[in-house]
Amino acid sequence: MELTALAQIIDRYKADPESVYNTWFTGSAERMKAFRAIRQGVRDIVESIAAGTFGNDFKGSPLEFVLTAITEQKQVFEGAAHPFYWKPKLRIPDIYENTTNQRTFGMFLEACASATRDDQLVAEMSRLADARIKGLGPAVANIVYFLHPTLVPPFNTAMVNGFNALFGDKKKLGSWESYLAMREAILRVNSEPEVRGRLSKDLGAFAGLLFEIGTGRIVISGNADAVLQATREQADKAARQRHKEVLAEVQEESEHTYIQYLLIKIGRALNYDVYVARNDRHRSCDGQSFAQLTLPELPAYGWPVEVMETVGLIDVIWLRPGTAEIISAFEVEKSTSIYSGILRMQDLARCIPGCTCHFYLAAPNQREREVMAQLARPSLRSSLADTPMAFIPFDELREHCDGLCLFGEDHTVMRKISRGLRPSS
Repeated sequence: MELTALAQIIDRYKADPESVYNTWFTGSAERMKAFRAIRQGVRDIVESIAAGTFGNDFKGSPLEFVLTAITEQKQVFEGAAHPFYWKPKLRIPDIYENTTNQRTFGMFLEACASATRDDQLVAEMSRLADARIKGLGPAVANIVYFLHPTLVPPFNTAMVNGFNALFGDKKKLGSWESYLAMREAILRVNSEPEVRGRLSKDLGAFAGLLFEIGTGRIVISGNADAVLQATREQADKAARQRHKEVLAEVQEESEHTYIQYLLIKIGRALNYDVYVARNDRHRSCDGQSFAQLTLPELPAYGWPVEVMETVGLIDVIWLRPGTAEIISAFEVEKSTSIYSGILRMQDLARCIPGCTCHFYLAAPNQREREVMAQLARPSLRSSLADTPMAFIPFDELREHCDGLCLFGEDHTVMRKISRGLRPSS
């Protein structure tokens, strides 16, 4: 593939409003939020394996929570969890019954999480490949991508097909050798001047291009025959499905914005200063601009940069007027990871000595059981012991917003519609 031709393909990819570049890589606020949750989840996996509490099944394991956060990225990562499901008839992947393999997997993740260089990651992936753990292949790269997005590209069937079509190659899906060769090629091409100025150092952008080619949404000479072999009905069905997904994401984003607006409205009615997630300040609802209703930025707390970046993504924060004192924090999770929201609020709580803030997870009514189950997880229960946290159902928030604004005197009015908050002053 000539680089000039590749540059033209990239331009088509970026110009398509329904490409994963626009709907996921640059257009999804949840993408950046997922990095923190997945990194913490990897630490939980490592700790549970070391403690012997990992379990003998994918379901209920800390690995399940990590893969759930990854598959919530939709489109590009749809199906990312499948290689890790426990398949008892095949006894794969062999990390649930074989403790030696399980420890090898844990050491691999721990080493990747602490790696700082390209060669360290390659060495760890080569060691894992040499261990020949049955059923555990390059799909692991989908986890490592969220640890090192500029060094490790994600990996799935569509991306392999896209790579082969783009480069005229024959890489194999389950082969570590194929994955490592693909990675080298992607890094090399992504650093070329013709490409570097069009995409990102984050390899998710390039992987998204391969995904679009592999699924036939971008037609090039390398996949033209395969695309033509598909029936028009199948092609139309795929296009309709993508359009439906994009519309659903737009609707979900709209509801998320509306719930944020209600929390901003209540906070202001209670005479608090209100902060909204920095990547949402450009939004508006009911003719009201978030930028005009909220603080331009959080006060300078002197916290580590990584913590400030994480806390800055919390959906809504109420502060005592004219001070830096945080009163309440709210995460809005319509369909995304409850775990991710909890972690951001945990980060905030750890930074405040003697924290008396109140933390809330706002989500659709039907997610109440999921929220309570997350809060009851052993790995979270101890860390949440001194952090009041409650669930606010969307329906109650919508129904009672005006009443809370009219009759509320301070933040404690939120107890009227929340569930699970332990008594506190």
